[in-house]
Amino acid sequence: MSSHAIRNAVTSWVLLGLASCAWAGQQKPPTQKKAPPVRTSGAELYKQNCAVCHGNDGKGNGPPPANSPFTEPAPDLTTLAHRHEGQFPEAYVKGVLQSGVKMAEHGPAEMPVWGTLFKVITKSDDKQVALRITNLINYLKSMQVK
Repeated sequence: MSSHAIRNAVTSWVLLGLASCAWAGQQKPPTQKKAPPVRTSGAELYKQNCAVCHGNDGKGNGPPPANSPFTEPAPDLTTLAHRHEGQFPEAYVKGVLQSGVKMAEHGPAEMPVWGTLFKVITKSDDKQVALRITNLINYLKSMQVK
């Protein structure tokens, strides 16, 4: 093969490579469908997750969950501040929402552990879970009787 033929072959390969790179750069990556927005307002979270037991008004008048062995009504969430010397027990509520209720030995927890459930159900990261819990706490504060 002559040097002229080799040079033409190399030039063709280089041009073909450059054309491929230019074509690839113009291609748009496949669009990914966005997940639907996850509702994070405290009112919506309460309605979706808490009202079934605590009632729409937070007074603990919701029915017990189906197949639940518990017959006690859910606590009245509108009197949390009243039951804690007039101060809303934010740290306590945050702990309950994140980690669940501390129960006596051998007793099952009556309330779901929302920190874990928010993470698993909505496939949320810790920051999103914290936002949901903060918003729910703020909503519960707004429900307190005066």
